[in-house]
Amino acid sequence: MVPRRRRPFQRHVGGGTLGWYQLGQCPPPARSLHEHRTDGNVSETAERSQGVVGASPGSSPPGNVLWGRARRALVLFGQQREATVFIVVVALVVYFQAAAPAFSSRDNLINISQITAPVAILAVGEVLLLVCGEIDLSVGFIFVLAPFLMHYLIDYYGVPPILAVVIALLMGGVAGLANGFITVTLRVPSFIATLGTGFVLLGIMQVTSHDVPVNIPPGAEGIGKWFGSYAWSEMIWAVVLVAIFHIVLTRTRYGLHTVAVGGNMLGASEAGISVAKIKMGAFMITGFMGALVGLLEAFRVDTIDPTSGGYQPMFYAVAAAVLGGTALAGGSGTILGAFLGSALLAILQDGFNLLGISSDPLPVILGGAILVAMVANVQLSRLRRAGKT
Repeated sequence: MVPRRRRPFQRHVGGGTLGWYQLGQCPPPARSLHEHRTDGNVSETAERSQGVVGASPGSSPPGNVLWGRARRALVLFGQQREATVFIVVVALVVYFQAAAPAFSSRDNLINISQITAPVAILAVGEVLLLVCGEIDLSVGFIFVLAPFLMHYLIDYYGVPPILAVVIALLMGGVAGLANGFITVTLRVPSFIATLGTGFVLLGIMQVTSHDVPVNIPPGAEGIGKWFGSYAWSEMIWAVVLVAIFHIVLTRTRYGLHTVAVGGNMLGASEAGISVAKIKMGAFMITGFMGALVGLLEAFRVDTIDPTSGGYQPMFYAVAAAVLGGTALAGGSGTILGAFLGSALLAILQDGFNLLGISSDPLPVILGGAILVAMVANVQLSRLRRAGKT
């Protein structure tokens, strides 16, 4: 039987036949681009656009890339809890600068910084407590008592000024520890516990000072340039403390545990977190901040005033924290946002003074600004949860 002759494999393309697939044959070498050009088989348009045609399929024009990056940056910015208050602060700065050119003068900027810094420092502690689901109403009275304690130690007991300052600061921490003990161990709500300790501290100050202002002790005047007498010293303290505790709250185990305690205290306890230690620490930090601000303000005005402090700085600190994005219900907060909230309150107060608006309606303006900012913050938070920003 004669074997059948195998027909060569052929491929038809466009009606033609390619016969070089026969066994034992190799395809002809590919022609270069130059040869194609000489044949006239490539159009001039293809030749001019060969760089674009040869680009990778996933590449985009430079304009689209820049727009995409800008859009992603805007989306990322909108997702930040501090975005709302930052926009409000920038808008107020632009408005007051246009309405009153003296707004950006050096003296006025110093004035704004001296209004912002004490509130921002107090707000650092209040943010930690609010994140835990607690609050401290006594911090304004620690504010008042600390410089008087320094005065007593130096003038009546001959304690060295630096040691007297350290003891006054430690007093703030001890007062915070007492607040934490009453709240955590005795299970008294922090609102009531700190309200009571605030009145106790106020009474101690009134009995010991007889409500008479005094000057800074002469031996402590040299410390003043570090504690408020220098124009920018309070703002430097505020910026450093805000930076430190922003990192603590967002990048450390203590910060993670603080958020966990405020978000779900039972779950945090079952996970092995010491709820009592976290809350005690927050109360002590807040008390320390109150004493520090009291000393800073005393050195700044060169007078220990019994009418300073009280509830007003505490409420301003809480307002700044809430404006910055800290939730009153606990579980979330931002120290950087509290700093921006403090700046917002200071800019409003200073700006309206520059415009000649009476101080009488200022609380109405501040209250309205707080409400508007809070409504915007709540709506933005809803958008974040819905994944729309």
